[in-house]
Amino acid sequence: MISGVPMRLGVMFDRDLPPETLVPFCRHLDATEVDDVWVVEDLGWTGAVSSAATALAVTGRIRVGIGITPAPLRNPVLLAMELGNLARMHPNRLAAGIGHGVQDWMRRAGAAVPSPLALLEETVLAVRALLRGETVTTRGRAVRLEGMRLVHPPAVPPPVLAGVMGPRSLELSGRVAQGTILPEGFGPERIAGARELIGAGGRGPALPDPGDGGRAAGDGPEGGDRPDGGDRPDGGHEVAVFTHLYVGDDPALVREAVRPSAEETASFLGIAPDEAPMAAGTAEEAAEHVRALWAAGADTVVLRPIGDDPLVHVDRILAALRDR
Repeated sequence: MISGVPMRLGVMFDRDLPPETLVPFCRHLDATEVDDVWVVEDLGWTGAVSSAATALAVTGRIRVGIGITPAPLRNPVLLAMELGNLARMHPNRLAAGIGHGVQDWMRRAGAAVPSPLALLEETVLAVRALLRGETVTTRGRAVRLEGMRLVHPPAVPPPVLAGVMGPRSLELSGRVAQGTILPEGFGPERIAGARELIGAGGRGPALPDPGDGGRAAGDGPEGGDRPDGGDRPDGGHEVAVFTHLYVGDDPALVREAVRPSAEETASFLGIAPDEAPMAAGTAEEAAEHVRALWAAGADTVVLRPIGDDPLVHVDRILAALRDR
């Protein structure tokens, strides 16, 4: 943790980096002030659970985040088994993100579903209940389980976050998840709006009682599948924000280096490339962007370094954050 900063700082292991470099990448970060390393599961690249297991095994302090695994590709029982196993072997060091998945990718993989919202809600509820050690029966629109439970549930279940961005999905996250992952391109001005939608979901009506035909029924001691506290010390809903990182002293070279990432983010969010916020520029300019995200309400800022030498950029921004 950065001295004097109560918020978290994470670093993403980019999907385009060679998988075998994950081990030295994580060991390097484990020796710094960085709080988290995040791994991804984009279709065709690498699997997030195996990456998370590797990252946890070669580090001793850092939290490992999965950001994110697509609900259509993961049966909730199998996912809970994997997460529970990791959480037992590495207590208090895992955060699990689940999302809709890119719909075109899900279609191409033969995993598209009629209602991504229903699937995500029912998956998050079922996974959380299983991780709490409950026996789960659910007869939902997308998830159907009959008397399933984990034989070895973790003593401390890992927090489950929803990786979402749309208004209805943000409300869903506030209602059923312990945190929300916002993608690259969410600047300080969008975080407040996202937090309001997340809060609206958290203030919504209670979830159905077990046994009344609700989406997920559990018989555990916590009274079914109502949301409980997240990973923040105050038990609140953690908001993690991803942002690209590139540190350089030549503005022209910085613009050229970040252009492909800016164009990809702009296409994804429906904005102009020059409107895509990033931690880019000099080390101090990049650090100031991170501070602005924290000030806007991000509990965790996750840096996604651009380029083939990501740790150089991480070390430079750490020095700038350390100096304030």
